[in-house]
This record gives sequence, C-alpha cells and structure tokens, in this order.
Amino acid sequence: MRIEHLAIWAKDIERLKSFYCKYFNCTAGEKYLNPKKKFESYFLSFDGGSRLEIMQKPDIIDRGTTVNEELYGLAHFAISVGTKERVDALTETLRADGYSIIGEPRTTGDGYYESVVLDPEQNRIEITV
Repeated sequence: MRIEHLAIWAKDIERLKSFYCKYFNCTAGEKYLNPKKKFESYFLSFDGGSRLEIMQKPDIIDRGTTVNEELYGLAHFAISVGTKERVDALTETLRADGYSIIGEPRTTGDGYYESVVLDPEQNRIEITV
C-alpha cells in the first residue's frame, strides 16, 4: 500500500500551484471545476508518483493564522529533494524569495536532514534528503 495523495484546502490555488511547481518541480494537471458546488482543484504530481491535491471553495472555514501553535490534524508533509546540498540550496532560495523558514537545515534526533518552510498559506513542509 502507499499514500496516493494528500489534499489541502486553499484560499488561492493558483498561488499554491505556482509555489509547488516552481520550488518542488511538480507538474500540475488540468484544473477541475464544479460550478454547482463552487469547487475547483488541481492535482500536483511529484517525481516518484506522489500527488498533492489543492482545493478551493468559498465556504471553507479558516483555521487561523498562528503558525507556531500545534493543531490537531495534518502537522506537515515532507518532500525529499535528494541531497543535503539540495536541502540547503532550496532553503536559501525560499528564504531569499521571502518565505518563512521555521526550521533551519539540521539533522534531527530521528536521523533526518531537513529544514521546515511555510508555503504561501502557512502549511508546514519538511524539505528532506
């Protein structure tokens, strides 16, 4: 078994699509629209077959804007970039482009080399080897 995809409700799916395609080299599928439900989404495909679905509709409730507060539900997801050098380089690119780095590159207690960045809608992403 494998996880086929994760899904994120978004305020601005075009902005998120651009972020993930630019920094994580994913490929966006065609935009799905359901006018009756006012629902739209994209599937973003990563190397290796993992996918992220970003979804939008007007009646989704905002969880708030506190990024340092732990909440029940999905805490983060990790994207492997292959090497420590790529973790470091992508972290610095994201920092230079104005994104919040909330975990500097390091080896964690459980052996991962990672950094942690917030996407444009404050979702936590671990950038790993």
